[in-house]
Amino acid sequence: MMAQQEKRTRLFLHLKKWLEKAVMDYGMIAEGDRVLVGVSGGMDSMALLDLLNTPMVHVPPFSILAVHIDPGFDPDYDGYRRLEQHLREGDHDFHIEKTDIGPLSHSDVNRKNPCFLCSRLRRRRIFEIAAERECNKIAFAHHRDDIIETLLINLFYGREISTMVPDQGIFGGKLHIIRPLAYIREDLVKKYAGERGFPAIENRCPTSRTSKRRYVKDLLHTLEKDNRRVRDNIWKAMGHVKMDYLPGKFGDR
Repeated sequence: MMAQQEKRTRLFLHLKKWLEKAVMDYGMIAEGDRVLVGVSGGMDSMALLDLLNTPMVHVPPFSILAVHIDPGFDPDYDGYRRLEQHLREGDHDFHIEKTDIGPLSHSDVNRKNPCFLCSRLRRRRIFEIAAERECNKIAFAHHRDDIIETLLINLFYGREISTMVPDQGIFGGKLHIIRPLAYIREDLVKKYAGERGFPAIENRCPTSRTSKRRYVKDLLHTLEKDNRRVRDNIWKAMGHVKMDYLPGKFGDR
């Protein structure tokens, strides 16, 4: 792993500031927590693991377990072996598990909604590993843009106004899903990943380029051509919900 002093670029300090602010604002991490970090192999999760694995100014000591669930789309792809090498070289405590979740979710019996089933099965296995390894927090690398996009996905396709939350208690509060990158823009996360030179692990999912999230992401890019503050406005709007000007429940029309 790169020496700590070599990480202290201007971008690194900026991201650490906003990561720690999110952690402190929502009380995401307490002393002695065991945090399972979901590592997909994408740049976002690699950046999250790297940032969490550096000394914190205001966050109490905690331990990390990096977990990667291989969905099994391409057994011959060597990207996951490079991921394992990266985790070993970084001296991370990690668990990599190969599954057939991807092909199962995209089989003939489930063609209508493969992303939902794939996500559900991978998340269930992560919950099981968290219990097996005594982790009480699960950190996902969802950033500010993911939260904005999820709001629109749920509005367009789920018929509800909701999104991801930075700290979500589940199973009666025994386990918490946390999102330490909640305040950070996607482009800065990607820039940091490039700055750090993380190995590029390609997403082998056959529907990754045609998903609802990809559609919403492209839509936002199009809207930004006319108004570059579209994402900022949506982000701020989530903190200015005027319930008196929403109709509440009513019948389908």
